[in-house]
Amino acid sequence: MDVQRLAAFTRDDQGGNPAGVVICDVLPEADDMQRLAAEVGYSETVFAAPTAKGYRVRYFAPEAEVPFCGHATIALGAALAQRGESGPITLELNGGTAIVEGFRTARGLSAALQSAPTRNQPAPPELLDRSLDLFALSQADLDDRFPPAIIEAGARHLLLAIRDRQRLAAMKYDLPAGAKLMRDWRLTTISLIQAESPSRYHARNPFAAGGVYEDPATGAAAAALVAYLRDLGIAGADNIEVVQGDDMGIPCLLHADAPTEAGGSARVHGTVRVLAG
Repeated sequence: MDVQRLAAFTRDDQGGNPAGVVICDVLPEADDMQRLAAEVGYSETVFAAPTAKGYRVRYFAPEAEVPFCGHATIALGAALAQRGESGPITLELNGGTAIVEGFRTARGLSAALQSAPTRNQPAPPELLDRSLDLFALSQADLDDRFPPAIIEAGARHLLLAIRDRQRLAAMKYDLPAGAKLMRDWRLTTISLIQAESPSRYHARNPFAAGGVYEDPATGAAAAALVAYLRDLGIAGADNIEVVQGDDMGIPCLLHADAPTEAGGSARVHGTVRVLAG
């Protein structure tokens, strides 16, 4: 199988979250996709095969399949644009659909996705307590403008808003303990954010459930975040920037537009660069 390697959500043609992209006539067996994703070693590899309505897609981290991955979808959109398929293109997920549109211009590659339906709910107290212990945080470290929540836009995340940027930069946790917590609660990532302004957020996303300590850019979490902010009624938060990856030395920038109504689809977009094979 031919694996394309692209980095999504770049910033000034630097950084970006690497993804493997495999476009094939028919999807391989799940075990073969899982094995190849582990060999590629990126946080996710997306596999896509054409259908009558668009593409059937599946996403694999090195250790597990995930229901949806934003940065790999953006990378797929750019790869399809390189083939002359600009979109909008319907993607059939394991549960539901998403839409991707790729762009190839003189300035380079970019793509935008429309997420699956969004939803959020308050974080259960037991999950919150275990998560605070995992990151050695206290209630005083949290920004009470953004109550802890489970947020979803095709994948499930726990959102914790931290008051202080330096506290976010110092994030650390035990990977096996994090993997158990995320799997116990069916979380794709835990999304730690810090609000620089109502429209600009710094984020870190541990991805222990997939065998990855941290994801440099998390498009699915950005979609879920902007929908959550909309539902909170945060003024100016319907179009946001998410700055991610700086604390890993991998600068990333995500743009997210909120749904027009509760439960609707969020739009996430960013630039893409091709990586050496």
